[in-house]
Amino acid sequence: MAAGSGSRYGKLKQFDELGPNGEFLLEFSIYDAINNGFKHIVLVTKKENKDFLTNYLMNKIPNNIKVDVVVQDINDLPKNTKINHERIKPWGTAHAVWSARNVIKSSFVIINADDYYGKEAFQQAAYYMNTISHDKSYGLVTYKLGKTLSDFGTVSRGICQVDNNKLISIKEHIKIYEVENQIIDEDSGSNLNYNDDVSMNFWICNTDIFDYIENYFKEFLEKESNLEKNEIYLPFVAQEMMNEGLISINAIKSDSDWFGVTYFEDKDNAVNSLESYTSSNKYPSPLWE
Repeated sequence: MAAGSGSRYGKLKQFDELGPNGEFLLEFSIYDAINNGFKHIVLVTKKENKDFLTNYLMNKIPNNIKVDVVVQDINDLPKNTKINHERIKPWGTAHAVWSARNVIKSSFVIINADDYYGKEAFQQAAYYMNTISHDKSYGLVTYKLGKTLSDFGTVSRGICQVDNNKLISIKEHIKIYEVENQIIDEDSGSNLNYNDDVSMNFWICNTDIFDYIENYFKEFLEKESNLEKNEIYLPFVAQEMMNEGLISINAIKSDSDWFGVTYFEDKDNAVNSLESYTSSNKYPSPLWE
């Protein structure tokens, strides 16, 4: 998913050149996915970025990999629905996934374009999809909370309740920060555990989610009072599907490195990490031959 606006970062961070040879962060995820057997890459973005992304990726990604760039369009609504409100911002992460419904025909992974998830996370996801996953069994790759914080401000994280490797629920904490080796939830003032499992939006889903999102979206449009701003979020959809007994979600715990660029100041860590991975031959240089 590459349709965010990067309000805290200050610009479109998805297309910031963070790699040693000017690569975007999303290219490293694409590289790791391809090297773990994924053959179809779908990027969801804004209309104004579609042609750029299509041309950019076609010149880099191997020819045997199918690439689709789809637009998350505010006017892309379920059939027989309409809104009488002025809408400027996208409809949210669940809508971004639904935007890809016409090009995805089998089970798939969802990630953010502005996060680095690590090679091992893609290995774990591929193993799960090839050996465990079935129609009613989804997956969520989780990370330790303490490995996903920023030194430059608060972050929003979905803390997972997990029982016997099954996801029970996700609770969103909007403002989390670390001070003096303690992790604090700013809103409640409570301490959080470094080893708490958190979602970084690395989901493993099947195509039945598209119909569910469509129905969820219809209900949202009928009942929501603030259609100018409110959004439909993927974790909420997943939770509802679990609550209704439609799916179970396996929590796939990863010790892989994760980093993101929530704030512009996070950029140095991202650049240095990618440089280190490349110099240690974790990735080739340049990334694409």
